[in-house]
Amino acid sequence: MKLWQKMVVPALFVGVVAAGAPERALAQAAIKIDGSSTVFPVSEAFAEEFQISKRGKVRVTVGMSGTGGGFKKFCRGETDMSNASRPISVEEMEACRKAGIKYIELPVAFDALTVVINPKNDWVKGNVMTIADLRKMWEPAAQGRISQWKQVRGEWPAEKLMLFGPGADSGTFDYFTEAVMGKAKSSRGDFTASEDDNTLVQGVENNKSALGYFGFAYYAAHKDKLRAVAIDGGKGPVLPSVENVINGTYTPLSRPLFVYVRESSANRPEVREFVQFMMKQGGALVSEVGYVPLPQSAYDLAWKHFDNKKLGTVFGGHNQVGITIEQLLAMEAKL
Repeated sequence: MKLWQKMVVPALFVGVVAAGAPERALAQAAIKIDGSSTVFPVSEAFAEEFQISKRGKVRVTVGMSGTGGGFKKFCRGETDMSNASRPISVEEMEACRKAGIKYIELPVAFDALTVVINPKNDWVKGNVMTIADLRKMWEPAAQGRISQWKQVRGEWPAEKLMLFGPGADSGTFDYFTEAVMGKAKSSRGDFTASEDDNTLVQGVENNKSALGYFGFAYYAAHKDKLRAVAIDGGKGPVLPSVENVINGTYTPLSRPLFVYVRESSANRPEVREFVQFMMKQGGALVSEVGYVPLPQSAYDLAWKHFDNKKLGTVFGGHNQVGITIEQLLAMEAKL
């Protein structure tokens, strides 16, 4: 079994050489990637398979400092590629502009951001929660006021509400808070936060009264120890799944995932070969990791944009909560 298929990513693994990279490659061509922990499994899978195909001629390192942390490094010119679970923000665009960093935006997958509870939780009937429930739990005003499940819904017990979520540098944190609260980063601060999604998984697995959220691939790898919550956004409860992302019913927590490539790095042959490898192998590896692949036409279009050096972002620095795969493809086609 390959490392990325195990989906166990200890914090100490951040920034090390992807599994399978021969030691002799350390002094050879290198590609440095950092950013989103959600996108990490995708890039890790690409990195491992690419290194095997190159027989030690290229070394690929994949870090996991969160979308925001990754963009900070990217806009300082420290990395070749940046993983992101949301589009680049206005502030990050400006930081890159000031540093003279230009970039190519490549959508690589879709995610069903997943809210999870412990399997021993016997009060969330049918595993269903509304956006209003989540807002009441996570809004800034809940800090110091909402500490028990009963305070969210009267029929729930007076059990301690234990919350686990990504840290402030996470694109998942940004997306969730914007989707649920209507404003990115609008959240209570008294929860267990980590940029390592496996820490969040373990937190919910080990506590009956816990609730957390993270990328679908991390839930899929631990579904025997977690229960996914069906989200009612106003049209009835919908579970996170590949099918419900594709048909557009899992809203507002369905979202695209990205890789950004620095223009100056894109001129290097090893980076070009790696991106081409990603676009050719995209659908298969994304599916194996546990996310929703884009249609092959989307990967072909992304490669065309890379090949033609189409710079910038189609999002203008702003997130678009609830965007569907079809809407994303229409936006990309206009770039």
